[in-house]
Amino acid sequence: MKVRGNFLDFRGSKFFIGELAVQNGKIGSIKRFGEGTDPALPFILPGLIDAHVHIESTMVTPKYFAGHVVKFGTVGVVTDPHEISNVCGVEGFEYMYNEARNTPLGVYFGVPSCVPATPFESSGATFDADTINYIFENYDTVALSEMMNFPGVVNGVPDVMEKLQVARNHEKVIDGHAPALKGTDLKKYIGSGISTDHEAFTYDEAKEKIKSGMMIQIREGSAARNFEALHELISEYPEKVMFCTDDAHPDTLINGHIDRIVKMALDKGHSIFDILKAASFNAVKHYDLPVGSLRINDSADFIIVNNLTDFTVQKTILKGEDVYDLGKNLEIPISQNVVNRFEVDPINAEQLKLPDKNVPVKIIEALDGELITKSFTAKLPVIDNFLQTDTSQDILKIAVVNRYDQIPKVQVGFVKGFNLKNGAFASSIAHDSHNVICVGVNDHDMLMAINTLIAEQGGIGVCADQKMDLIPLPVGGLMANESIENMAVKYNELDQKVKELGSGFHAPFMTLAFMSLLVIPSLKIGDRGLFNVDKFDFVDLYEA
Repeated sequence: MKVRGNFLDFRGSKFFIGELAVQNGKIGSIKRFGEGTDPALPFILPGLIDAHVHIESTMVTPKYFAGHVVKFGTVGVVTDPHEISNVCGVEGFEYMYNEARNTPLGVYFGVPSCVPATPFESSGATFDADTINYIFENYDTVALSEMMNFPGVVNGVPDVMEKLQVARNHEKVIDGHAPALKGTDLKKYIGSGISTDHEAFTYDEAKEKIKSGMMIQIREGSAARNFEALHELISEYPEKVMFCTDDAHPDTLINGHIDRIVKMALDKGHSIFDILKAASFNAVKHYDLPVGSLRINDSADFIIVNNLTDFTVQKTILKGEDVYDLGKNLEIPISQNVVNRFEVDPINAEQLKLPDKNVPVKIIEALDGELITKSFTAKLPVIDNFLQTDTSQDILKIAVVNRYDQIPKVQVGFVKGFNLKNGAFASSIAHDSHNVICVGVNDHDMLMAINTLIAEQGGIGVCADQKMDLIPLPVGGLMANESIENMAVKYNELDQKVKELGSGFHAPFMTLAFMSLLVIPSLKIGDRGLFNVDKFDFVDLYEA
């Protein structure tokens, strides 16, 4: 294979016209014909890397994910399968690992560090230091994935420190997760060997972390979208940033992957040389990925794009093979494997009721485009001595049901931000333990939404006036064996139904899924109760 086009010389930040020859899956030669660019020729660029992604959040299995993202120039992803590991343990990790083996994509695995994310919730499995060591010894991995228990690191909690030591023993990168961490605590966190963070959501926070020695992964996913706040770092610290999606639903991925972030950076006026460091080179170097970087004798991994304005990917080449030719669909075999764990029986209406105690109650305040929440207290209407939702204040009920115990255990609280005027919506995607979570205006629609998901063994759904619309997710209650294109259509329909009920959130299902993640501030709800992340402890719903 020979390819002629415009190339980038990163040593001098210059362009040149040339021709690349592929031999036995490697780059055999690159001939230079002249300086500058030829507008009649495409650009030959390094393939794109997603530096941190949970494939399960795309709601499709790895084969369908891989077949989709290569069409947008992605040649590799660093993935943390902690979603399905929380549900199915090592069996879940093995499922993702084996499914990813025969895909047209470099899928590089981290070992989940926090299964469950905290000791304050119920999950389907636990990964201790021995489990992590077992996976490092038996599977090809590149990192210990995001250490979400940052209080455990800062305070030197023994079992947390044991996990970090296992990673160091295996000489693995240790990825971080430290929203709003700063000062002395940040230094302790980094001092434990943690080298990346994708949770920074302000420029000052990210800059402090970079100056303290961290790599920052600029995240642009479905609910968490931090590019606008952080993009200046691309030019200011081009060697210290990477791009990632973290959690992206089908309706986001249908419009692109890392190429979408590249286009955003180009629109902001950043240099293509700096952008490609963030979109490719830095991740390859940091994780020591076996991905070529357009040098002689490298693996022939590169993309062909029409120009540096539209940045439309025309071909994606992996190990010298054209895995996507524009306009052709990649055939992906359908997986027959299904792993799941759903033990809980249906709940009853009484379990959704909250008695009035004649005091204000704590309210979670969800924010559009953020995973963090705020909180406040409010007095709510009372009927028959039970607290009610109040749509005039945009205060709705939120419930979490433990799916791993047969006897239903339900926690109920209140949330502001979703702005539903009727009905309820629910999901078995509820980070990170993936219990069933539901927000609603009234108990009868919440009850139907929750029990339908239990009967289906997982999914996402919307219920209004006792009419239920559902997308089943039979693989772990997280994924379906369908293409991104099909899932995007179904997801958009459900998403629109939630918005028709009143929600103004950009991605209401994604925001809902993070209301139970007990490691991102400030007030969340898990299957054991209301949780103050700042205090890292449970709090009473009723204000004392």
